[in-house]
Amino acid sequence: MVVSDSALKMLSHSKSNPQAMPLALASLLCLAGCHLVESKKVDCDVSRPSTFGASKSDIFCDPACQAEVPVVASERPISTQNPSVREHWDLQLADAIEYALLNSEVIRDLGGRAIRSPSSVMTKESPAIQETDPRFGVEAALSAFDASLSAGLFFENNDRALNNILLGGGTRSFVQDLGQYSSEISKQTATGTLLSARHNVEYDFNNAPGNADPNLPWSTNVELEIRHPLLQGRGTDFNRIAGPGATPGVYNGVLIARVNADISQLDFEAGIRDLVSDVETAYWELYYAFIAYNATEKARDRALETWRQIETWRQSGLRGGTPQREARSREQYYRFEVELKNLLAGQMKERSRATTFRGLGGIYTQERELRLLMGVPINDGRLIRPVTEPSSAHIVFDWTDILSEATTSRVEIRRQQMQIKRRNLELVAAKNFLLPRLDTVGRYRWRGLGHDLLDPSGGDSEFDNAYENMLDGNFQELQVGVELSAPVGFRQASAAVRHARLSLSREKAILEEQQRQVTLEISQALAELDRAYDISQIHLNRRIAAAEQLSATEVLYEQSEESQKGVLLDQLLDAQTRLADAETQYGRAMVEYMMAIKQIHGAKGSMLHYNHVVLAEGDWPSKARTDASERASRRIDLPNLLSKNR
Repeated sequence: MVVSDSALKMLSHSKSNPQAMPLALASLLCLAGCHLVESKKVDCDVSRPSTFGASKSDIFCDPACQAEVPVVASERPISTQNPSVREHWDLQLADAIEYALLNSEVIRDLGGRAIRSPSSVMTKESPAIQETDPRFGVEAALSAFDASLSAGLFFENNDRALNNILLGGGTRSFVQDLGQYSSEISKQTATGTLLSARHNVEYDFNNAPGNADPNLPWSTNVELEIRHPLLQGRGTDFNRIAGPGATPGVYNGVLIARVNADISQLDFEAGIRDLVSDVETAYWELYYAFIAYNATEKARDRALETWRQIETWRQSGLRGGTPQREARSREQYYRFEVELKNLLAGQMKERSRATTFRGLGGIYTQERELRLLMGVPINDGRLIRPVTEPSSAHIVFDWTDILSEATTSRVEIRRQQMQIKRRNLELVAAKNFLLPRLDTVGRYRWRGLGHDLLDPSGGDSEFDNAYENMLDGNFQELQVGVELSAPVGFRQASAAVRHARLSLSREKAILEEQQRQVTLEISQALAELDRAYDISQIHLNRRIAAAEQLSATEVLYEQSEESQKGVLLDQLLDAQTRLADAETQYGRAMVEYMMAIKQIHGAKGSMLHYNHVVLAEGDWPSKARTDASERASRRIDLPNLLSKNR
């Protein structure tokens, strides 16, 4: 292993600077398999951080290296021991969602799925991966109807002894120069017809005594064949569903592939919806963390002021400054100080995706989770500060409208309907296999024989060259017939039909259950909306009352006699606690109200529309638009086709 001087200097420098050690080790790992390349300098807008969490000092491996060193943020995270915040980043909720969508190569979540189960992680390429799957994608299904070309060219020299005078002649040996060329082009049509065209050329020069003319070694033929199914495999409906060469239970036609692609797009839509929902949840969690912190900070400051006042009285020898009162006010201050530290830093918790508001607090913890979802550097010296205020307006939804929308627009409902569509198509294909295979076959052939394969100068003999002899049309062959094959009992086909019907029944039952579940979700969300609004109004009144109580208690405490201050101190400290709790609970109620609104939009399938997010496929090529227009008039009547199998 060869290490450059710069890497050794970095490693030696890291001994005195522990923070540089990970970077030095990363560079050594990179140099073990590849060379260092200079990172590109990108000018970034301060208000809009780069998508990649990298600074100019980050190390990148050459793309040819098998194990690349990941790009990580180099700054130390903000914590209670490292509270240095260069600036605050005032962020709107709409901007947070925009960052998440712009930077989401991977559809992120807070549960750590990319580490625990990377194979199940969805990325922005997931729909395209399904579309281009060489086994089950749409293009793969369409390729089954492409023309296929096959060709072969072989030469042989045979020299063998034979114990047969008729074959070997008087020498009892057979000597042969043999050359064979064959080519075929075939195409499967949507109706099930197989069209084939073949061309065969053979050179056979041998010493067989039975040859009437040994100087005619060349023979050629051109053959056209049409094979059309009359029962099994017949029709565009079956071939577009099952595809050519299908077997019972294995269907991969164009329509099935298209349904699979649509399901993949719906899964992608659900992933984007969950990402937007998670971003909004993380945003309001951070908003509440600031509310709780600010309320507790005010209470801490009030407790500190009270403690200092009593401590001043105690040092001055006044009657109001008793040790008991000083200790009581000091305990109040430290209790708020502990809460303040927890509300600022947060506590370690299990990583999990939460669809509802938890309100665990912790500004730094919630801020890092929001950064993860937004795709911005986890640590960059700035602190995100939510500036979007919760709505206090009373929002009323019409029950009939949102229930109807939920049972039709919800992405899970639409996905299940696509599953039912696929099972219906599979049932159509399965029924076709209950028919025997009866094909009509037509074959026409032109033959030619000659001394040469091709003689441009021509000759007087009929068999001067094989191609001219074939084109004369003197030797033509025709074959017409039918071919029948059928398993006795059709056991596999019957099982396939039974399986398709059971699968269809299962998908319909799941759809019905999903509709019931969605009805429950929308009911719970609507009831939660009403509860959250009512509670927010009550907490607003409570906050007003708590503030008035604290003001009155402070005036009473200041104006009271020394003999009454002991009793009033407890009331004052209690009033401070109550006001802090009332402000925190009011902020929590407002956030719960916003989360209830979000839950309704999530339950009725309008989450993306609610956040002004639109999904669109890429533009079609011009040829695809032309083909779609031409085929629209002769597209199969799919609704009628499916209704026959219900």
